[in-house]
Amino acid sequence: MKLFASLLLAAGLLAGTASAVQAHDRHPTTTAKKASAKRHHRAKVHKRRSAALPPAARLTALRSSAVLILDPKTQKILYQKHADAVMPIASLTKLMTALVVLEAKQDMAQKLAITGADVDRLKYSSSRLRVGTRLPRSTMLHLALMSSENRAASALGRNYPGGTRKFVAAMNAKARALGMRHTHYVEPTGLSSANVSTPKDLARLVVAVEKHPLVRRYSTDREYTIDQGRQRTVYHNTNRLTASPSWKIRMQKTGYISEAGRCMVLHAAVRGRPTVMVFLDSQGKFSRAADANRVRAWLASLNPWARD
Repeated sequence: MKLFASLLLAAGLLAGTASAVQAHDRHPTTTAKKASAKRHHRAKVHKRRSAALPPAARLTALRSSAVLILDPKTQKILYQKHADAVMPIASLTKLMTALVVLEAKQDMAQKLAITGADVDRLKYSSSRLRVGTRLPRSTMLHLALMSSENRAASALGRNYPGGTRKFVAAMNAKARALGMRHTHYVEPTGLSSANVSTPKDLARLVVAVEKHPLVRRYSTDREYTIDQGRQRTVYHNTNRLTASPSWKIRMQKTGYISEAGRCMVLHAAVRGRPTVMVFLDSQGKFSRAADANRVRAWLASLNPWARD
């Protein structure tokens, strides 16, 4: 009898264990649901903490050494990083070149010739504009802004009243008039590393030059073809963002020399608001465009204009 009772007790224990296992099998997601809820809670906490981070912490991935993001309507600085640093600006120089040409009200239809004086003997950079090519001043400006054509920019400065020396003097005078106190030019192309400025100064220039319809049109044009004798030469925009349908760019300019790194300025709409972006000394071929995309995403999510 004792043996029989022991067997019954053992059978009961086994049945209880089996029932518990079956009950657990009928609700296999209970533990998973609890784990998921914990993960969701942690994600919400992380999101709240991320939203509370200051802009400098949220934009640490930017690869440009100096940055300025400005609301041109209110003159409010939305973000800055070494915005007062004086640095070489490469072909961003050509924005001032364009401004001086347009404000001099020279004949835009007048044909200018590319000469040996326009050949780069500083960096020995290449150019598809052949010596002897004659193009209207407007076309020279178009190529200088859209494709950063150095010989075109040189010809524009050389054909200013008084020549290149007077042209450079006019560039520096205009910089002073705009309040660009830390900017200095020595030539009109940007090939010289002695052409220097700061993000804050360049933002002033962007706001001023964007008011000119020709600058807006030429700097954002994607492609332009010229005739050189019997040959047709197709030029493309140096800024890949101009081909992106997600960007609303009113004016832009890129630049590069080894001393300046990759540079870019933009006057674009973000969430319908005009925004000026300045990026200097960005490291990596595509880094300046990546920085611009990061800033735009940050602006769109944070909406700093709502704090005006």
